[in-house]
Amino acid sequence: MIDHISIGVTDLERAKDFYTSLLGILGFDVLIEKPGTIGYGKKYPEFWLNHRPGLVVPSSDNGTHICLRARSRAIVDELYSRAIGLGATSSGEPGFRPEYHDAYYACFFKDIDANHIEVVTFVQEST
Repeated sequence: MIDHISIGVTDLERAKDFYTSLLGILGFDVLIEKPGTIGYGKKYPEFWLNHRPGLVVPSSDNGTHICLRARSRAIVDELYSRAIGLGATSSGEPGFRPEYHDAYYACFFKDIDANHIEVVTFVQEST
């Protein structure tokens, strides 16, 4: 249903460093880089950064929520750890979320521009 997504960032180079490191864990590479925009994907750009230097970063939730799919718990854990190490703010450590589904394993963080990012995988057992 969704072909691609774009997020606004205040500092494109800083966001590029952040997302290149994170999205690389999921197998995404920079596929297109033009003035003011960077597109990541596997075969075509699916995740875009758009430079918005005048963007006011909210002090609380701005309503944006993007969920990325991972292949395993280990990838969710690695991505979360790397994001926090790169300056993201935790809004939910990796773990099972039985309120969504017994097999739902996810983490949540706000990126360096306060975009709310989730990374999820589905596992066979929650123990």
